[in-house]
Amino acid sequence: MRSITVTMNIALDGVAQGLGRPDEDTRGGFVHGGWGQRYQDDVMAAEMAKGMSRPGDMLLGRRTWQDFAMIWGKATRPNPYSAHLNAATKYVVSTTLTEVDAWQNSVLVRGDAVEQVARLKAEDGADLSIIGSVRLVNTLHAAGLVDEYTLLIHPLTLGGGLRLFDGAAPLTEFELISSVTTTKGVIIARYLRR
Repeated sequence: MRSITVTMNIALDGVAQGLGRPDEDTRGGFVHGGWGQRYQDDVMAAEMAKGMSRPGDMLLGRRTWQDFAMIWGKATRPNPYSAHLNAATKYVVSTTLTEVDAWQNSVLVRGDAVEQVARLKAEDGADLSIIGSVRLVNTLHAAGLVDEYTLLIHPLTLGGGLRLFDGAAPLTEFELISSVTTTKGVIIARYLRR
């Protein structure tokens, strides 16, 4: 059985929307896109590189897959992120996409997200990781399918936007297995579901 690990950047108020760029995700009139850029440093890069050094497959929602395919799938300068993401099998969970040929090693997963991901998780194979894809994560968390979280908790509040654990998240306990604080005050905490 495979495990599922989520890596998510969040503000103190749980907002996980639009970390990278002003135009990344403006759903619901979100105007704070790009909020995470000023918090990057060498400590964060080193911690994220640790995750990228482990082989594995990925689960992505449609929006995140399209964004990553545009940014990382077409990157021309060599970098460890593109190398890792391009090599991984990317399972794209979507009810609207009809094909995922735009980015190598992508596999379209159609149908009920919980049923399909539970099936993937039960198969033999590399562990599965999710970066971003907050709606998919909320759905899988509610179904008890997420085993571990790496949360990059940024020292700001945004007041609105898509939140991690939005809606009816069931009572779930976690064990803190490691934490690191960056020079910019971001806490990178790894939690294992009990």
